[in-house]
Amino acid sequence: MSSALSLRFVQSATRTRDLPDLGPEVAFVGRSNVGKSSLINAMARQRQLARVSNTPGRTQLINVFSHPNGGAVVDLPGYGFAKVPGRIRRDWPEMIEGYLLEREQLVMVFVLVDGEIGPTPLDQQMLDWLRYHDVPHTVVATKSDKVKSSKRPRRKRDLAEGCMLETGDVVWVSASKGDGIDRLRDLVVSHLAG
Repeated sequence: MSSALSLRFVQSATRTRDLPDLGPEVAFVGRSNVGKSSLINAMARQRQLARVSNTPGRTQLINVFSHPNGGAVVDLPGYGFAKVPGRIRRDWPEMIEGYLLEREQLVMVFVLVDGEIGPTPLDQQMLDWLRYHDVPHTVVATKSDKVKSSKRPRRKRDLAEGCMLETGDVVWVSASKGDGIDRLRDLVVSHLAG
């Protein structure tokens, strides 16, 4: 078992230019309620590092967490349905796209897809957009514990196919059970190390 990903909250911002330069960055993006904040907390083994809620859309800003060896983990607002004011939600595409296209420190985007339901049209749109702009990314299937073991092989094939990937290219995790967290943590650390 690898050690916790030691992270410290640094700053929230609405614009890329307001973010600190901490070295290489990995970003987590996904649909509202896919479990980004829970996953970051599981990797860090801290319950309240990233703000978690049952209400989709709690992450409304670009949140930056520093790694002690340099680099940062960035939690981006979720896309899709969220119970937040329309004026805030309208700013999200510009905020997220601005970060993904303008941030020179960005070395990898982890796109979170709900493992139980598979990629939604919004997930597919995000993946197409990242491919079009040549933004390096890895698909992470969350909530693997919600998929019955008898259905996992089929679900893994279908999800990878829906993301236009090979089955082994998708990282499967469960923030609540800890499944796959060590593998994801190791990937994050390797990207931050350059």
